[in-house]
Amino acid sequence: MRFARFSSLALALVASHPVMAHTKPDTLASDVMAAQGEQIWSFVREIASDAYEGRALGTPGYDRAAALVAARFKELGLKPAGTQGYFQPIDFVSQKVVNAQSAITLVGPDGQRSLKLPEEAFMNGRHDYLPALDNVPLVFVGYGLSMPDLGAGHDDFGGVDVRGKVVVVITGGPDDVSGARKSTARSERIRVLIEKGALGMISLTTAKQIEIPWSRQIGLSSRAAIMLRDGAARDAKTPFFSASISPEISEALFAGSGHSYAEMAALADASRPLPLFDLAQKISARVTSQTVPLTSANVAAILPGSDKALAGEYVVVSAHLDGLGIGEPVNGDRIYNGALDNGIGVASVLTIAGDLAKAKKPPRRSVLFLIPTGEEAGLLGARYFVAHPTVPKAAMVADINFDMPLPIFPLTSVTPIGYEESTLGAAAQAVSARHKLPVVPDPLPDRNVFIRSDQYNFVRAGIPSLFMKLGFARGTPEEAVEKAWRANIYHSPKDDAQQPVNTRDAARFADYVADLVKDVANAPERPQWHKDSYFAQFAGGK
Repeated sequence: MRFARFSSLALALVASHPVMAHTKPDTLASDVMAAQGEQIWSFVREIASDAYEGRALGTPGYDRAAALVAARFKELGLKPAGTQGYFQPIDFVSQKVVNAQSAITLVGPDGQRSLKLPEEAFMNGRHDYLPALDNVPLVFVGYGLSMPDLGAGHDDFGGVDVRGKVVVVITGGPDDVSGARKSTARSERIRVLIEKGALGMISLTTAKQIEIPWSRQIGLSSRAAIMLRDGAARDAKTPFFSASISPEISEALFAGSGHSYAEMAALADASRPLPLFDLAQKISARVTSQTVPLTSANVAAILPGSDKALAGEYVVVSAHLDGLGIGEPVNGDRIYNGALDNGIGVASVLTIAGDLAKAKKPPRRSVLFLIPTGEEAGLLGARYFVAHPTVPKAAMVADINFDMPLPIFPLTSVTPIGYEESTLGAAAQAVSARHKLPVVPDPLPDRNVFIRSDQYNFVRAGIPSLFMKLGFARGTPEEAVEKAWRANIYHSPKDDAQQPVNTRDAARFADYVADLVKDVANAPERPQWHKDSYFAQFAGGK
């Protein structure tokens, strides 16, 4: 295994890359913060350079980046927390659908329509595929959210027979349900559909809600999907069909049904209730895929706590290291450098590690710094860590996660995703008051942010968690900047260290989170889920 070589590589990197140490007073002067921001961005320049080839899981570029992070942890004097020193190797398998040997055909009363792959539809699911479908009925199930705990009207599968069918779902959700709850239902729907006997799912996105333009999604779809090699550890334990269809082609699915895609899209964009109905179209498909085994590693380190009574408990601080690697060229550039996704998150965690390690007295609880692999593959590295933790699972009291904090507009507020669900929210608000950075709600709850980064694995294990974001409000210039970044730079080679960022605000945000980590680690009581939170049921590892 390549990880046996990591320790020697990490040692070699220590001398050439000095750690970002905090030697600051509690109240930072502007020039000190500016210098700290430059240190953060200096690390981003390094780890997002072409030399690391986009840090794709299972590649030498990722391995070099993991060794660099381990070297920083070692320089800080942090204890290794992996199964092999600072590293926790994980076995994966990559799966790539061969479009030239695959097909999707709609079969309706007016004849057949073959969809062009990948221009009109693509298959890139993180599960084993059914090799063939033959005239399988389609049924529209609205948002595709099964939330029976919320009562009538919130279970899109409750009154529909999906057995032996392929369901069609559209983006969005009812506006009277929290973004966290809707996101959780989306994360669970393939498992629920398999339990109900469905054969597959087709996903539609309204033109208004599309995050990455379809033309760029086509290129991204050519990447292999990554799964844990252990099939028993996957949500989908049996073969399943899944596909995404472009907004321009989606109308064809509704032909002959008495409804239209335009009608459903308008209702979805307004978060209105959607009808559930059988479609006149059926689907036939043939899927050929190729698989390759891969290995990659999480990187983890521990700062021991200073209080004997609490040092056996851990506050986890996380940020994923992996990126998209080398892919389809954009203006001739094939390296997806991942500067803001998520080089800056890793740099911020290292900054916090330096802050705590250099303090006169460490926090009362231990702090576990986790730099997972496989986030871009479906949060798999963190999922593996939570299932196979290197410290007792019951001893992990919270996860504070960095992913794409995006200092591309002024830092005037913060949005710790999930803050409404546990006492971590009150902790975040207390620190916000000190930093004069008010907490604001998630402005786009239907974007599924709650389930799209590594903290969600801790949530599912019953561990209160926050996903740290710079805040903005709907209809503001900040929203426009963020939306443009996602449309034009996110998951593209343009996400490199040449893009404009406010490094001082990156440092201010890291400082805010460092103080939050300290408060949680020093608090007499461990964080708790609110009693009325849906996620309270997972407490204790349910």
